Order: sequence, then structure tokens, then C-alpha cells
Amino acid sequence: MLTHLDPQGRARMVDVSGKPISLRVARARGIVAMQTATLELILQGQIPKGDVIAAMRIAGIMAAKKTWELIPLCHPLQLKEASIEINQHSPAELEILAQVSATDTTGVEMEALTAVAVAALTAIDMCKASDPRMVIKDIHLLVKTGGQSGDFYWEGSGSER
Repeated sequence: MLTHLDPQGRARMVDVSGKPISLRVARARGIVAMQTATLELILQGQIPKGDVIAAMRIAGIMAAKKTWELIPLCHPLQLKEASIEINQHSPAELEILAQVSATDTTGVEMEALTAVAVAALTAIDMCKASDPRMVIKDIHLLVKTGGQSGDFYWEGSGSER
């Protein structure tokens, strides 16, 4: 049975009231590819719109907190943690890593993925005038722990058990 449909086939929010409360943690990753010169400007703090990496961090954290307002049928959660790490991945790429946690009855995978996506979109918004060919790629879940479905570890993430 599809969990987001009622017996008549209408959309509904899944009832998680019977699920046990547990610590839920999710980590997600994504890449923003750009011209090498654009990344150099970002790292030197020379983008006219301001500190791109700081803005990406704030945007990602805010997005994690508001995921339930963006994704249909997503549950509102009281997050315990939302953190964004941004690293140079190559001469022309930034890697975004988001970690989100909550003690709740449903997982935080969508919050981590949304945090990465919005952080990436923020980089593009701030840099699009100088580099209109920026690309967001490879957004995916790295780790999910807690809950009835068990833990998940993306192969090759360094987090496998």
C-alpha cells in the first residue's frame, strides 16, 4: 500500500503517531560545479553579493528548518541539529555536506537533502552574474540512522559499517 494515499487514493499525510520516538540523523551531499575563476572569487571573498559560503550555510540551515513547508506531506519536526559544511572538492567544485538530527517519530532525510539543495541554489544565485553555467549535481543521501526501516549508508561514503 502506498503510504501517502488513503483507501480512496487521495493524498494524505502519513500517521506517525504510533511510531516510537528515536534519535533520527541524516547526512546528505551535493556538488556545485563552476568555472575555476568563479571558485577562486568565492574563496577569496570577492563575489560582489558577499560571503557566498556564509550565505550558503545560513540558507541550508534555514531550509532544513522549513522543509515541511516546501515538500508536500512532509511532517514538521523539531530539529536538534542542522549543520552545513562546505569544502573545495576540486579546482572548480564546492562540496556541500548537511547533517540534520531530531528526536522524533519520523526521519530527517528530506531535511538534509533540502538543506544541500538550497545551499547550492544560494551559491548559484550569488554567482550567476559572473558564471551563468554553474551546475548543481550529485545530491544524495549519505547516511540515515534511526527509525523502523533501519540504518542506511551510501556505498563509498566512508560511513558504511
